[in-house]
Amino acid sequence: MSIEVKIPAVGESISSGVVSVWHKKSGEHVKAGEPLFTLETDKVSTEIVAEKAGLLQTIAAEGQEVKIGEVVATIDESAAAPTAGPETVATPTSAKEKPDPNRVEAPNAGEKRSPNAEVLSPAVRRIVEEEQLETASIVGSGKGGRLTKGDVLHAAQNRTAEPAAPTPAAPVPTDGAATQPQQQPAVSTDGRFTRKKMSPLRRKIAAQLVMAQHTAAILTTFNECDMTAVSALRKEKQDAFTKANGMKLGFMSFFIKATVEALKAVPAINARIEGDDFIQNHFYDIGVAVGTERGLVVPVVRDADKKTFADLERSIGEYAVKAREGKIKIEDLQGGTFTISNGGVYGSLLSTPILNPPQSGILGMHKIMDRPIVVNGKVEARPMMYLALSYDHRAVDGKEAVTFLIRVKECIEDPTKLPLDF
Repeated sequence: MSIEVKIPAVGESISSGVVSVWHKKSGEHVKAGEPLFTLETDKVSTEIVAEKAGLLQTIAAEGQEVKIGEVVATIDESAAAPTAGPETVATPTSAKEKPDPNRVEAPNAGEKRSPNAEVLSPAVRRIVEEEQLETASIVGSGKGGRLTKGDVLHAAQNRTAEPAAPTPAAPVPTDGAATQPQQQPAVSTDGRFTRKKMSPLRRKIAAQLVMAQHTAAILTTFNECDMTAVSALRKEKQDAFTKANGMKLGFMSFFIKATVEALKAVPAINARIEGDDFIQNHFYDIGVAVGTERGLVVPVVRDADKKTFADLERSIGEYAVKAREGKIKIEDLQGGTFTISNGGVYGSLLSTPILNPPQSGILGMHKIMDRPIVVNGKVEARPMMYLALSYDHRAVDGKEAVTFLIRVKECIEDPTKLPLDF
């Protein structure tokens, strides 16, 4: 009996995706729970696993766009799993005479490992497929010459500096027959530029940013805060916090706490406009922007007002790992009421963040830099950070925006105003 492998619903606003990479090839036997392929949507990447064990027959090609509910493969449950018995083991001679093109053999001891024969991890394979990289030209730095995520990302970044080899044009069918969908190869002209398809995630980011600019009256107000007190408190608590929780105490948890206090003081910023309605949120789900090599994602820290510093740091750390590994789920990104973006980790001194629709506000953190500040009539060098609040002027007045930012500043400059539940 064969069962159909269909594209599952991965979010109420997602209607399609792209089969980024098959982790199992057509004709292979799969086990229940094994990853079959990676589905790239406009928000997240999701690994789809086999519900039953059996013989896999793929229908959709890598790079093909598919709709939710579409059948992309079948699994024949009646097919017996391969055994290690003598009847199924080919002799060395027959193996050489009739090589299986889908089989990747491990190299013998002392044999030079070829990158083309490398068994790629799902994360590495996903980048290779999306960037259309030739693994034969990449030197692996992992154990035994394996290609690592860093290897392929470095190769992708450096590719534009090298003239690309001419790619033969795909044959054009003359009989009207449909060709098998495949990823569009990179196109290069005289080595001066490279053209490639945008990933679904990057396309969604682009659409969201343009939509935010077109549908909201975005205005940005600025302030600065002295990081002296919060830096001293963080340094004082660091050892005990790390020993008790197994992780370091960062600045982001302080800013989440300060943001919650500011949202309580100025509720209009913790709201959104929906049509002709103004919807006031009475909960505090704070999105924290995380940059990855595949684009920006904003996982949401739920009920941030009820979390301790340790809870916040744990949530941020877990999301960061999931984002880097491409394992963020759609539910991790939905329902935020306000967003914090820290451009300072990349060295940004000042910026105007763009709203994350349908939210009405986003706080931009920036680089901490020693600057001369007048304190009690004297000029002192203090660690300062510029803060930026972008807000939807349809929902938030200027006075409210300034009040919010001042409240954040006050809580950072005097952390005793925060619930210090380390």
